[in-house]
Amino acid sequence: MSGGELVGDPKLKITGAASLAEATSGEISFFANRKYIGLLRKTRASAVFVPLDFAEPLDAACVRVSNPAKAFEQVVLRFAPNPITFAQGVHPSAVVGSGVRLGERISVQPHAVIEDGSEVGDDTIIGAGAYIGRETKIGSRCLIYPLVTVRERSLIGSRVIIHSGAVIGADGFGFEMVDGRQQKIQQLGIVQIDDDVEIGANTTVDRARFGRTWIQQGVKIDNLVQIAHNVIIGKNSVIVAQTGISGSTRVGERVTMAGQVGIVGHVEIADGSVIAAQSGVSKSVPGGVWFGYPAGPIDEVKQQIAWIRSLGKLFARVKEIEKKLGS
Repeated sequence: MSGGELVGDPKLKITGAASLAEATSGEISFFANRKYIGLLRKTRASAVFVPLDFAEPLDAACVRVSNPAKAFEQVVLRFAPNPITFAQGVHPSAVVGSGVRLGERISVQPHAVIEDGSEVGDDTIIGAGAYIGRETKIGSRCLIYPLVTVRERSLIGSRVIIHSGAVIGADGFGFEMVDGRQQKIQQLGIVQIDDDVEIGANTTVDRARFGRTWIQQGVKIDNLVQIAHNVIIGKNSVIVAQTGISGSTRVGERVTMAGQVGIVGHVEIADGSVIAAQSGVSKSVPGGVWFGYPAGPIDEVKQQIAWIRSLGKLFARVKEIEKKLGS
């Protein structure tokens, strides 16, 4: 199935799949990163997918493949239970407004609400308790999990997955001081989410003040991410959990933001940039890997951290020199 080269007993029976740390006898695992070599040496797995150039002796059988992680995924799918399916049609407890256009083979689950004038494409699933606001358009083969909120006039492409608790199209955070009080600025724009996007649980994507907040094709967004009004995220970017992106920021294509990254508003992140975990971006990023607070090129920041951590020893040396000199 994997097309790999087996080094070991061809009659070995595999009954399951697990990680290197959790695998037991009869299970297969995978090794794709040298930092896990310690786990590989201690694993109880009966077989392991390894890279083509792997030559270290192991007690477990080895299957040499070009992509161990992908080969392992194929095996996991073989052992996985059958996927959950949903009955087609609209559940009697769901509420569907006037002028709603529903595609073929859709499933609208219990207590879902689809407001007036909305459209739902073919083969899309609207989960239990989900709310689809007025004049929203959702494409084909989407999966809207239970308790998702999609506010009015949002545009959702095809094959989009939105996980439970996500809120799409809440008002952007816009206020101005008038006569000593904060007055709300009307948020009149929309959210547009293009094809093949996945949005994690409890993530929020705010509607634009005007125009659109735009999540482009193929973007993958983790849980607990905040995307503010008028942000644009370029194609095939990855945004990891607890990241916050302030208003009107433009994120390029194939950008990676690791966990707990914070981005100020009105900056640009160039195509292919990587922002390391817990970094705070206070200015536009021209590319490369950035780290720290305020974020800078990662090699420079690591050097600065090393210098700072050496200050104690340097201070002690200076004091010793001063003592010798009688200062």
